[in-house]
Amino acid sequence: MAEQREPADGPVGAKRIRVLLVDDHQVVRRGLRTFLEVQDDIEVVGEASDGAEGVAGAQELKPDVVLMDIKMPGMDGVEALRTLRELENPARVLIVTSFTEQRTVIPALRAGATGYVYKDVDPDALAGAIRSVHAGHVLLQPEVAGVLLSQEGGTGQGRGGQLTERETEVLGLIADGRSNREIARALVLSEKTVKTHVSNILMKLDLSDRTQAALWAVRHGAGG
Repeated sequence: MAEQREPADGPVGAKRIRVLLVDDHQVVRRGLRTFLEVQDDIEVVGEASDGAEGVAGAQELKPDVVLMDIKMPGMDGVEALRTLRELENPARVLIVTSFTEQRTVIPALRAGATGYVYKDVDPDALAGAIRSVHAGHVLLQPEVAGVLLSQEGGTGQGRGGQLTERETEVLGLIADGRSNREIARALVLSEKTVKTHVSNILMKLDLSDRTQAALWAVRHGAGG
């Protein structure tokens, strides 16, 4: 790890969102840290200068959210995302990029990112994005969501009838951006049961992750 930071005290009784910064430019990491250190509910727990360090840091520090650059030497952000998925690391990954091309951003979303922001993002918007992905939401700009939907083609099409009534309810809540914990509370289920429902939904619809499930639900009219 490039750097770890001793945890700061937050509001009494509040659980702070633990954030790991992964970017090969120190000045960018410093700027992101400066943005975030003034937020009472966000704690920067570490930094990494490439994808390999980011994966190691995510495994060691167990952040809630990872801010990940895409283009880095050695292991880039997309490969790091795939590795975190293979390791079943629960951290939500928010891409922070200077690239606006869809061909750059979309592979990261397919690899497991829950959204992206640009490096010139307003500090308040960045903090809001971190809170949003931590809460289980997916951050996609409309044009990128449209491209993802079009590239999915017939994936899962016509298979909604295979879902049980409960699985359909869970899918609708995924489309609303709810986390497993929030779904469990809404449906009065255990998180383990919700996780099983999510796995069944992905299997039945032949989808690889929650992002694709949310997109499928939007395309087919699920959700609130």
